[in-house]
Amino acid sequence: MALLDKNNFNPITKNRNTVHDVASATYTSFDYDGKRLFQIDTYGKSDRQISGKISQSIQIDKEMAEEIVQLLKKTFSI
Repeated sequence: MALLDKNNFNPITKNRNTVHDVASATYTSFDYDGKRLFQIDTYGKSDRQISGKISQSIQIDKEMAEEIVQLLKKTFSI
């Protein structure tokens, strides 16, 4: 599980990028320690050893959400 932080979120240039397989995902939002969080959980392929197990969880607070929204607007010209 990872809580993204604006101060530890940096761009990188890669020489080679790949497109990954489509993954099942769910999301939720909740309050923790006086902060609102948004969480995305991704799940592994159905043929993995423990089917339905969460592969990754990413949590985003309001400050990080604002940063991501700006980056998405810039990236996709929206």
